Amino acid sequence: MLLHLSNAQLSSNIFLSYDDSWAAVKWVVSHFSAGGGEVWLKEYVDFDRVFFAGDSAGGNIAHNMAIRVGSDGLDGVKIVGMVLIHPYFGGKDPIGSEGDGAATDKFWLFVYRSAIGSDDPLFNPVVDPKFSSVVCDKVLVCVVGKDFLKDRGRYYKEELERSGWGGVVEIMEVAGKDHVFHLIKPICENAVAMLKRVACFLNENNA
Repeated sequence: MLLHLSNAQLSSNIFLSYDDSWAAVKWVVSHFSAGGGEVWLKEYVDFDRVFFAGDSAGGNIAHNMAIRVGSDGLDGVKIVGMVLIHPYFGGKDPIGSEGDGAATDKFWLFVYRSAIGSDDPLFNPVVDPKFSSVVCDKVLVCVVGKDFLKDRGRYYKEELERSGWGGVVEIMEVAGKDHVFHLIKPICENAVAMLKRVACFLNENNA
């Protein structure tokens, strides 16, 4: 099962965005023990193969949900992997394509005014002491050539590999495209190719 976290969820009250997403995850998982009321979830979902995925801010939320599963648990449900598409991460010290990082920081502090700053673990996951507890076996990070967040995505991949996490993290880069281009032109050649790569990632080792 693929749980896709929405880009729009990180747009007003960010703290509630994380809590709302966690509540949605727990509602879906409630069907594992027959507690939920949606028949299609009870009869068709494989709760031994659950993935988190998200675009942009949704990628941020997907990562943070995986961290939260590591600390809070999900009643035996197996989180197999994550797909982070152009994930919205940042940090106090800008890297590479971020330039001076001012725009990224300002937006983060605007949507989350009680944040401790740009190195809040919700925004800069690599500073989180729980970073290596991402609760899945594999991660796919998608980045694009014209996105100012591309180097942050690469950095996430590199630091996850160094963290002692123990899973497998892959990266897919599409040259010459902008942030979330696939949502604007979903049937263009590059968007279709990315979708195929995501589909392959989800179905790998699916016995």
